[in-house]
Amino acid sequence: MSTPSPAPTRPWIGYAFVLTAAVLFAVNAGMSRVPLRSGTDIETFTAVRVTGALLVLVLIALLTERTAFRLPRGRQVPLVIGLGLVGVAGLQGFYNVAIDRLPLSIALLVEYLGPVWVVLWVRFVRREPVQPRMWPALGLALVGLALVGRIWSGVAFDGIGLLAALAAGLCFAAYFLLGEHDTGSMTPLAVILWAFLVATVVLNVVQPFWTADQLGSTASMLGRLDHLSVPAWVAMTSVVVLGTTAPFFLLLLALRHLPAMTVSVVAMLEPAGAVVVGWLWFAESLAPVQVLGVLLVLGGIVLAQTSRRVAVETLPPTPV
Repeated sequence: MSTPSPAPTRPWIGYAFVLTAAVLFAVNAGMSRVPLRSGTDIETFTAVRVTGALLVLVLIALLTERTAFRLPRGRQVPLVIGLGLVGVAGLQGFYNVAIDRLPLSIALLVEYLGPVWVVLWVRFVRREPVQPRMWPALGLALVGLALVGRIWSGVAFDGIGLLAALAAGLCFAAYFLLGEHDTGSMTPLAVILWAFLVATVVLNVVQPFWTADQLGSTASMLGRLDHLSVPAWVAMTSVVVLGTTAPFFLLLLALRHLPAMTVSVVAMLEPAGAVVVGWLWFAESLAPVQVLGVLLVLGGIVLAQTSRRVAVETLPPTPV
């Protein structure tokens, strides 16, 4: 397998990319409700979302970077297949099963164990040094997510749903870990294009995108915007462009400037942001304990990023 990319030289660009991606994902959590409430089933929604994102990436490549269509070679092949199967198709599929069978707060909390898996992989599999404050930072962020989701309110665990959420978290971690690897001559656009091609083929075998009959109907914008209506395909276009293509691409770009540990922890802003979107857009209650949770997530992220990377010799020996 290829080795991780060299140390970042412009980390502030990476932070800008991942923060923008987290905001787009959070807003998309609300926008996705529009086509789904119009009658589109989850499997078809996922196929349309990923297929549409692939078409956007193809158009971008045609206009700006036609070399992105070159076939991956050598070690690039398993990388793009892994990203497509696990980081895109696997993540989308397992996440949809989880949110269908578990309360959204539980599904998000379990999925966002992903950054924990990233840190554990880096420390105990790669045997690389981990910032000392990373562990309490992760704990603080996870406690914050638990408060944001108010997981103590009527939780009923579904075995299949819980396994799906865990699998989604592992896929989430894999996307970050695979995405930071050196891709040789492949640019980020080429990597994400071929990964989405793999995911598109897989998801359309499960549920063809052309069965999305409900996208021709009119859909309410819901919540505080329920007095507005748009064609469902317009909302779906926003999901494809702003909720899928842009944030996935931005995360991959961020991994060119920051290590996977950092990107995965900062991405934990997404569920906290989704709660704020729910409050602003859908008039969902935002209790004081949830505000505290958002602040704890932010505190955990700041703690993780303000700690210095330690030298290898200062770490305790890793068990063999």
